[in-house]
Amino acid sequence: MIYTKTEEQVGFMKEAAMLVSKTLTEVAKVLKPGMTTLDIDQLCMQFAKDHKGTLSFYNYHGYPHNICASVNDIVVHGFPNATPLKDGDIVSIDFGVILNGWHGDHAYTFILGEADPAAIELVKVTKESLYKGIEKAIVNNRVGDIGFAIQEYTERHGYGVVRELVGHGLGTALHEDPQVPNYGKRGTGLKMKENLVLFLTHYDDYLDICIGLTDNHMDIKILHDNIKKELRSNNLSQDDYIKKDADIFYQYLQKIKVI
Repeated sequence: MIYTKTEEQVGFMKEAAMLVSKTLTEVAKVLKPGMTTLDIDQLCMQFAKDHKGTLSFYNYHGYPHNICASVNDIVVHGFPNATPLKDGDIVSIDFGVILNGWHGDHAYTFILGEADPAAIELVKVTKESLYKGIEKAIVNNRVGDIGFAIQEYTERHGYGVVRELVGHGLGTALHEDPQVPNYGKRGTGLKMKENLVLFLTHYDDYLDICIGLTDNHMDIKILHDNIKKELRSNNLSQDDYIKKDADIFYQYLQKIKVI
């Protein structure tokens, strides 16, 4: 069943999403080679609890951790472990909390040190294809319009999309309808309505974003994008880069007139 939210409920979801954002910013402050994803798991758990959040993932269908940690060629939903991270690793941290009964759920991809150029290019193209999908995530468009835009751009640059895993709705449940694939045909699928909240996940890279459709436009609830070489060349901390990249993204959305 597909649920649209009231303005008040969207506000609650924004608060939950912001707590996830703040938690991942704490990760950005300390993440470095030599840490383990189990270390990150405990950091996220403690920060969320300190801010009155309940962990979305812990014990979900028996899942024993608080985050999903996917390193390098693990596409998504990796288990945290005790293996030390090393320079050049690409690390996606997927995290969710419940606040006031509503879920916030998204991920951030970190590049530690000097990564392989091919991996950086994959991240870059996927980021760009995600933007293409977001452009189509507006009221009265259809879910297939999002998938088509992502698939077309990705394949045009020589990559494929993972078809076995999809984005989804989000609300009082961690996974709600509709499913949102990263492939599809224009003009097909569910017609999107105001206050439908979707979790768009592009799986040929490691980028997740939670958006809501409000007031006939897209209202970004939270953005988590990947750390790139600009982090080092401009001497920015990861915390500073998150904030800077979010500002750039909002400017982009204003330019294409969706906010």
